[in-house]
Amino acid sequence: MANGYDFIIIGGGSAGSVLAGRLSEDPGAPVLLLEAGGSDRHPFYPLPAGFAKMTKGIGSWGWDTVPQKHMQGKMFRYTQGKVIGGGSAINAQIYTRGTAQDYDDWRQMGCAGWGYDDVLPYFRKAEDDETWDNRYHGKGGPLGVSEPRAPLPICEAYFAAAAQLGIPRNPDVNGERQDGVCYYQLTQRNVRRSSAAMAYVTPNRNRRNLTVRLGAQVRRLIVEAGRATGVELADGTRLTARAEVLLASGAIGSPRLLQLSGIGPADHLSGLGIKVVHDQPQIGANLQDHLDLYCIAELKGPYSYDRYAKPHWAVLAGLQYLVARRGPVASSLFETGGFWYADPDARSPDIQFHLGLGTGIEHGVASMPQGGITLNSCHLRPRSRGSVRLQSADPAQAPLIDPNYLADPIDRDRTIRGLKLTQEILAQSPLQPYILAQRLPGPEVRTDDDYFNFICRHSKTSHHCAGTCRMGADDGAVVDVRLRFNGIDGLRIVDNSIMPTVISSNTNAAAIMIGEKAADMIKADHGMPLT
Repeated sequence: MANGYDFIIIGGGSAGSVLAGRLSEDPGAPVLLLEAGGSDRHPFYPLPAGFAKMTKGIGSWGWDTVPQKHMQGKMFRYTQGKVIGGGSAINAQIYTRGTAQDYDDWRQMGCAGWGYDDVLPYFRKAEDDETWDNRYHGKGGPLGVSEPRAPLPICEAYFAAAAQLGIPRNPDVNGERQDGVCYYQLTQRNVRRSSAAMAYVTPNRNRRNLTVRLGAQVRRLIVEAGRATGVELADGTRLTARAEVLLASGAIGSPRLLQLSGIGPADHLSGLGIKVVHDQPQIGANLQDHLDLYCIAELKGPYSYDRYAKPHWAVLAGLQYLVARRGPVASSLFETGGFWYADPDARSPDIQFHLGLGTGIEHGVASMPQGGITLNSCHLRPRSRGSVRLQSADPAQAPLIDPNYLADPIDRDRTIRGLKLTQEILAQSPLQPYILAQRLPGPEVRTDDDYFNFICRHSKTSHHCAGTCRMGADDGAVVDVRLRFNGIDGLRIVDNSIMPTVISSNTNAAAIMIGEKAADMIKADHGMPLT
C-alpha cells in the first residue's frame, strides 16, 4: 500500500483491534493498525493465570501516577497495556458491562444513540457466549465469553457468607440486574484468553487490505488545513490516511498523543514549547478511575492457590492445565466477586468485589504463610476528577497521570464503607472453617481516620481509567456522539477516553462495545457495507 491507507488506527488495544477487524471486512478499504507494543506470543498471554505476571509489568508501559495530594502523597503503578490487544491482553479477563443506568445516563447527558438499548446490540454482536443466548447475550461473535473452570470450595463459602448479609447470588450480572455475588463471565475460549487482538485481528491477518505494524510508536498526528491527514512515527516515517485517522490509544495514551501533536490546552502546550495546532482545554481533563482496596485473610489450610507458587506444586499445576484445563493455571485468580451498595439509596450498585484466590498478588504485599485470600472492593461512582498532562515535549517521557483519588469527600466515605463491607463478609460463619484471621486491615484499624491511613498505604488502581476525551453534544466536548473530533476533520477517537462518566464495572467489555459501535458508524459515514 506504500504509505497510503484509507484508515489508520493508532493503538491495537481493545477498541483498536475491533476497528481493525471490522473495517477490514470491506476488501476495498485498506486499513493500517499501528501498535507501539510487541506481539502476544509470549506463553503467559494466552494462559488465564498469566494475569498475575502481567501486573508486574509484562506488556506494560510502566507508568506511575503523580503523588496523590488527597492520599498522603501516595504514587500508584499505572499498568497500561503495551502489546497487541492492549489491556485485553494483560487483564484478569473479567467480562462485565456496567448497568443499564450507566448508558442511559450518557444519553441523558446529551449523548444520543448511547443509551442502554442502543449499545446492547453491540455487546451481543461481539459475543460468542458459551452459556447464555438471550436478550442480553449473543453467540457466534468474535469474542469468546465463558464461565470459570477453576473455582474452589471457598468461593461457595464466600457466596454463603454474602447471603448472610442479604447479598443474593446472581448467575448473570450482565443480564437483567447487576446486584449480587457471582462467578464472573470471562473473556476466554477453551480456557485460553480471548483478547480483542486474538478475537478480531489474529483470525484476519491474511486479509490483503489489513496491515498490522508492531513496535510502531506514533510521534504525532499530522493536521493540514484543519484536517487529520496521517501520522508521523517515532522514526520519522510519515503515513497518509485518505479517509480517517482513528485514535484508539486509551484514556491515557489518546490525550497524551493529542497533546504531543499540539492538540489540547493551549496554555499547557505553549508552556512546554509545543506549537498549538488546536486549543481544546478538555483534552486530558475529566480523568476517572476506580480506586481498588484489598482485605487479606490468612487461611487455616491449603484452600487457595497460594501453595502452587512452590516449584513442585507449579509443575503439578502445569500438568493439571495441560491434561484437564483445570487448576490454578486455568484461573485468573479474581473470577469470583459481585456488586452491592455502599450507599443504600443508590439507584444501582456502587461497590464491586473481586475475590482473589491467593495472596502476594497485590504489589508490595507478601504471601500469607498458610496461604490466604484477597477480597477487593472499589467504589464505582467516583466524583473526583483528575487529568493527563505532558511533563515535556519529548515523546519518550511518561505523561503526568493524576487520577486525583479521593478529592471528593463522598468518594472517601463510600470507599471506606466498601472496605468495611469486605471485612463483614469475611467475618461471616460460612467462611470461618477456612479463615485463620484477617491480616489486612489489622485489628489496629478501627476509626475512619485509621481506615483512611490504611487506604493511603494499601490501595491500587483498578485499571479502569476513562473520560479524558469526553463525548458529548455540548461545546466543550472533545468528540461528538459519532466520536468525530470537534474542530478537526478526519479524526475520530474510539476508546474508553470518550466515556462521559466511567461505567460501574470493569471497562474492557465496554471498550470492545465502543469499537463495534464506532465501526458501524464509520462504515455508514463512508458508504461501506454493514455486517
